[in-house]
Amino acid sequence: MAELRLIYGFHAVTSRLRQNASGVLELYVQSQRNDPRMRDLLKLAEEQGVRVITVDVARLNGMAGGTRHQGVAARVDATRRVQHLSDVLDTLTEPPLLLVLDGIQDPHNLGACLRSADAFGVHAVIAPKDRAVGLNATVEKVACGAAETVPYITVTNLARTLRELQEANIWVVGTAGEATQDLHQFKHTGGIAWVLGAEGEGLRRLTRDTCDELVRIPMQGSVESLNVSVSAGICLFETRRQRAAVNPL
Repeated sequence: MAELRLIYGFHAVTSRLRQNASGVLELYVQSQRNDPRMRDLLKLAEEQGVRVITVDVARLNGMAGGTRHQGVAARVDATRRVQHLSDVLDTLTEPPLLLVLDGIQDPHNLGACLRSADAFGVHAVIAPKDRAVGLNATVEKVACGAAETVPYITVTNLARTLRELQEANIWVVGTAGEATQDLHQFKHTGGIAWVLGAEGEGLRRLTRDTCDELVRIPMQGSVESLNVSVSAGICLFETRRQRAAVNPL
Protein backbone atom coordinates (compact mmCIF):
# COMPACT_ATOMS: atom_id res chain seq x y z
CA MET A 1 0.00 0.00 0.00
CA ALA A 2 1.36 3.43 -0.97
CA GLU A 3 2.50 5.83 1.73
CA LEU A 4 1.40 9.26 0.54
CA ARG A 5 2.77 12.62 1.65
CA LEU A 6 3.15 16.16 0.37
CA ILE A 7 6.31 17.92 -0.73
CA TYR A 8 6.61 21.66 -1.39
CA GLY A 9 8.71 24.14 -3.33
CA PHE A 10 10.12 24.27 -6.85
CA HIS A 11 13.41 22.50 -6.14
CA ALA A 12 11.86 19.52 -4.36
CA VAL A 13 8.96 19.08 -6.79
CA THR A 14 11.05 19.57 -9.94
CA SER A 15 13.64 17.09 -8.73
CA ARG A 16 10.96 14.50 -7.96
CA LEU A 17 9.46 14.94 -11.44
CA ARG A 18 12.87 14.45 -13.05
CA GLN A 19 14.07 11.60 -10.87
CA ASN A 20 10.90 9.65 -10.16
CA ALA A 21 7.90 11.03 -11.99
CA SER A 22 5.99 7.78 -11.55
CA GLY A 23 5.94 8.48 -7.81
CA VAL A 24 4.19 11.86 -8.27
CA LEU A 25 0.45 11.32 -8.06
CA GLU A 26 -0.80 14.91 -8.24
CA LEU A 27 0.73 18.34 -8.70
CA TYR A 28 -0.94 21.36 -7.05
CA VAL A 29 -0.09 24.80 -8.44
CA GLN A 30 -1.17 28.26 -7.36
CA SER A 31 -3.68 29.74 -9.79
CA GLN A 32 -2.26 33.27 -9.45
CA ARG A 33 1.23 32.27 -10.66
CA ASN A 34 2.01 32.35 -14.39
CA ASP A 35 5.70 33.24 -14.40
CA PRO A 36 8.41 31.44 -16.45
CA ARG A 37 9.40 29.20 -13.56
CA MET A 38 5.84 27.95 -13.15
CA ARG A 39 5.43 27.48 -16.90
CA ASP A 40 8.59 25.36 -17.02
CA LEU A 41 7.28 23.22 -14.18
CA LEU A 42 3.92 22.74 -15.88
CA LYS A 43 5.65 21.77 -19.11
CA LEU A 44 7.72 19.17 -17.27
CA ALA A 45 4.61 17.79 -15.56
CA GLU A 46 2.84 17.55 -18.92
CA GLU A 47 5.82 15.70 -20.45
CA GLN A 48 5.78 13.23 -17.55
CA GLY A 49 2.02 12.75 -17.69
CA VAL A 50 1.41 14.04 -14.15
CA ARG A 51 -2.05 15.32 -13.22
CA VAL A 52 -2.05 19.07 -12.43
CA ILE A 53 -4.62 20.65 -10.11
CA THR A 54 -4.91 24.43 -9.96
CA VAL A 55 -5.78 25.78 -6.51
CA ASP A 56 -5.86 29.15 -4.81
CA VAL A 57 -3.19 30.30 -2.39
CA ALA A 58 -5.44 29.78 0.64
CA ARG A 59 -5.75 26.08 -0.09
CA LEU A 60 -2.01 25.74 -0.63
CA ASN A 61 -1.36 27.54 2.65
CA GLY A 62 -3.63 25.07 4.40
CA MET A 63 -1.98 22.08 2.76
CA ALA A 64 1.50 23.34 3.64
CA GLY A 65 0.63 24.06 7.25
CA GLY A 66 2.83 27.13 7.43
CA THR A 67 5.65 25.78 5.24
CA ARG A 68 6.80 28.19 2.52
CA HIS A 69 5.47 26.42 -0.58
CA GLN A 70 6.36 28.90 -3.39
CA GLY A 71 3.00 28.20 -5.01
CA VAL A 72 3.61 24.53 -5.73
CA ALA A 73 3.07 21.22 -3.94
CA ALA A 74 2.95 17.57 -4.96
CA ARG A 75 1.37 14.47 -3.48
CA VAL A 76 3.95 11.70 -3.78
CA ASP A 77 4.39 8.03 -3.03
CA ALA A 78 6.96 7.98 -0.23
CA THR A 79 7.48 4.22 -0.40
CA ARG A 80 9.46 4.30 -3.65
CA ARG A 81 12.91 4.55 -2.10
CA VAL A 82 15.93 2.37 -1.58
CA GLN A 83 15.11 0.21 1.42
CA HIS A 84 18.33 -1.71 2.11
CA LEU A 85 21.98 -0.71 2.16
CA SER A 86 22.91 -3.83 0.21
CA ASP A 87 20.87 -2.47 -2.70
CA VAL A 88 23.39 0.38 -2.88
CA LEU A 89 26.64 -1.39 -2.02
CA ASP A 90 26.11 -4.18 -4.53
CA THR A 91 26.09 -1.71 -7.43
CA LEU A 92 29.23 0.33 -6.59
CA THR A 93 32.31 0.45 -8.79
CA GLU A 94 34.36 2.54 -6.33
CA PRO A 95 35.01 2.32 -2.57
CA PRO A 96 31.81 3.18 -0.66
CA LEU A 97 31.42 6.70 0.72
CA LEU A 98 28.64 6.79 3.31
CA LEU A 99 27.29 9.40 5.70
CA VAL A 100 25.80 8.18 8.97
CA LEU A 101 23.71 10.64 11.00
CA ASP A 102 23.16 9.75 14.64
CA GLY A 103 20.01 11.38 16.00
CA ILE A 104 19.59 14.47 13.80
CA GLN A 105 16.23 15.96 14.82
CA ASP A 106 16.23 19.31 13.02
CA PRO A 107 14.75 18.93 9.51
CA HIS A 108 16.78 21.89 8.25
CA ASN A 109 20.00 20.20 9.35
CA LEU A 110 19.00 16.93 7.69
CA GLY A 111 18.08 18.70 4.47
CA ALA A 112 21.42 20.52 4.44
CA CYS A 113 23.28 17.24 5.13
CA LEU A 114 21.57 15.67 2.13
CA ARG A 115 22.72 18.58 -0.02
CA SER A 116 26.31 18.06 1.15
CA ALA A 117 25.96 14.33 0.53
CA ASP A 118 24.79 14.95 -3.02
CA ALA A 119 27.55 17.49 -3.69
CA PHE A 120 30.32 15.06 -2.73
CA GLY A 121 28.92 11.91 -4.27
CA VAL A 122 27.85 10.06 -1.13
CA HIS A 123 26.42 6.68 -2.02
CA ALA A 124 23.90 6.59 0.85
CA VAL A 125 22.91 8.43 4.01
CA ILE A 126 22.09 6.18 6.96
CA ALA A 127 20.09 7.18 10.03
CA PRO A 128 18.22 5.47 12.87
CA LYS A 129 14.46 5.09 12.58
CA ASP A 130 13.93 6.33 16.14
CA ARG A 131 15.01 9.63 17.69
CA ALA A 132 15.66 11.17 14.28
CA VAL A 133 13.61 13.54 12.16
CA GLY A 134 13.21 11.39 9.03
CA LEU A 135 12.27 12.72 5.62
CA ASN A 136 9.43 15.23 5.55
CA ALA A 137 8.35 18.17 3.43
CA THR A 138 10.73 20.60 5.17
CA VAL A 139 13.68 18.26 4.65
CA GLU A 140 12.84 17.83 0.97
CA LYS A 141 12.57 21.58 0.46
CA VAL A 142 15.85 22.40 2.23
CA ALA A 143 17.59 19.57 0.38
CA CYS A 144 16.78 21.26 -2.95
CA GLY A 145 16.31 17.94 -4.73
CA ALA A 146 19.07 15.99 -2.97
CA ALA A 147 16.46 13.91 -1.13
CA GLU A 148 15.65 12.37 -4.52
CA THR A 149 19.23 11.73 -5.65
CA VAL A 150 20.88 10.38 -2.47
CA PRO A 151 19.53 7.11 -1.03
CA TYR A 152 18.30 7.71 2.54
CA ILE A 153 18.22 4.49 4.53
CA THR A 154 16.79 4.15 8.03
CA VAL A 155 17.85 1.31 10.31
CA THR A 156 16.47 -0.10 13.55
CA ASN A 157 19.81 -0.61 15.29
CA LEU A 158 22.52 1.86 14.28
CA ALA A 159 25.37 0.21 16.21
CA ARG A 160 24.61 -3.14 14.58
CA THR A 161 24.57 -1.50 11.16
CA LEU A 162 27.98 0.06 11.84
CA ARG A 163 29.36 -3.37 12.73
CA GLU A 164 27.94 -4.75 9.50
CA LEU A 165 29.74 -1.99 7.61
CA GLN A 166 32.97 -2.92 9.35
CA GLU A 167 32.48 -6.54 8.32
CA ALA A 168 32.14 -5.28 4.74
CA ASN A 169 35.60 -3.65 5.05
CA ILE A 170 34.20 -0.13 5.39
CA TRP A 171 36.13 2.03 7.88
CA VAL A 172 33.75 3.68 10.36
CA VAL A 173 34.97 7.11 11.47
CA GLY A 174 33.17 9.29 14.00
CA THR A 175 33.65 13.01 14.52
CA ALA A 176 34.20 14.27 18.06
CA GLY A 177 35.63 17.52 19.37
CA GLU A 178 37.70 15.71 22.00
CA ALA A 179 39.37 13.30 19.55
CA THR A 180 43.18 13.36 19.62
CA GLN A 181 43.55 12.97 15.84
CA ASP A 182 42.50 15.87 13.65
CA LEU A 183 41.32 15.82 10.07
CA HIS A 184 44.70 16.94 8.72
CA GLN A 185 46.35 13.85 10.18
CA PHE A 186 43.65 11.37 9.15
CA LYS A 187 44.43 9.40 5.98
CA HIS A 188 42.12 6.84 4.41
CA THR A 189 41.22 6.30 0.76
CA GLY A 190 39.25 3.04 1.00
CA GLY A 191 35.61 2.51 1.82
CA ILE A 192 34.53 4.86 4.58
CA ALA A 193 31.46 5.78 6.60
CA TRP A 194 31.59 9.19 8.29
CA VAL A 195 29.49 9.22 11.47
CA LEU A 196 28.19 12.55 12.78
CA GLY A 197 26.02 13.23 15.80
CA ALA A 198 23.39 15.82 16.52
CA GLU A 199 24.57 19.37 17.05
CA GLY A 200 25.15 19.95 20.76
CA GLU A 201 24.78 16.34 21.88
CA GLY A 202 27.24 14.74 19.48
CA LEU A 203 27.51 10.97 19.08
CA ARG A 204 25.70 8.67 21.46
CA ARG A 205 28.00 6.54 23.61
CA LEU A 206 27.29 3.22 21.88
CA THR A 207 27.73 4.80 18.46
CA ARG A 208 31.01 6.37 19.55
CA ASP A 209 32.29 3.10 20.99
CA THR A 210 31.48 1.23 17.79
CA CYS A 211 33.51 3.55 15.53
CA ASP A 212 36.93 2.35 14.34
CA GLU A 213 38.39 5.73 15.25
CA LEU A 214 37.44 9.30 16.08
CA VAL A 215 38.55 12.45 14.28
CA ARG A 216 38.11 16.10 15.15
CA ILE A 217 37.82 19.04 12.79
CA PRO A 218 40.52 21.58 13.76
CA MET A 219 38.99 24.89 14.86
CA GLN A 220 40.83 28.22 14.98
CA GLY A 221 38.08 30.61 16.03
CA SER A 222 36.13 31.11 19.23
CA VAL A 223 33.14 28.86 18.45
CA GLU A 224 33.25 25.36 19.92
CA SER A 225 31.38 23.47 17.21
CA LEU A 226 30.07 23.64 13.66
CA ASN A 227 26.64 22.93 12.29
CA VAL A 228 26.38 19.23 11.47
CA SER A 229 25.86 19.88 7.77
CA VAL A 230 29.01 22.04 7.64
CA SER A 231 30.97 19.32 9.45
CA ALA A 232 29.64 16.73 7.02
CA GLY A 233 30.68 18.82 4.04
CA ILE A 234 34.21 19.27 5.41
CA CYS A 235 34.71 15.55 6.09
CA LEU A 236 33.24 14.45 2.77
CA PHE A 237 35.35 16.98 0.87
CA GLU A 238 38.49 15.70 2.59
CA THR A 239 37.70 12.13 1.56
CA ARG A 240 37.16 13.17 -2.05
CA ARG A 241 40.38 15.24 -1.96
CA GLN A 242 42.42 12.32 -0.68
CA ARG A 243 40.95 9.95 -3.25
CA ALA A 244 41.65 12.39 -6.08
CA ALA A 245 45.27 12.76 -4.93
CA VAL A 246 45.77 8.98 -5.08
CA ASN A 247 43.81 8.46 -8.29
CA PRO A 248 43.95 11.67 -10.33
CA LEU A 249 41.79 11.86 -13.43
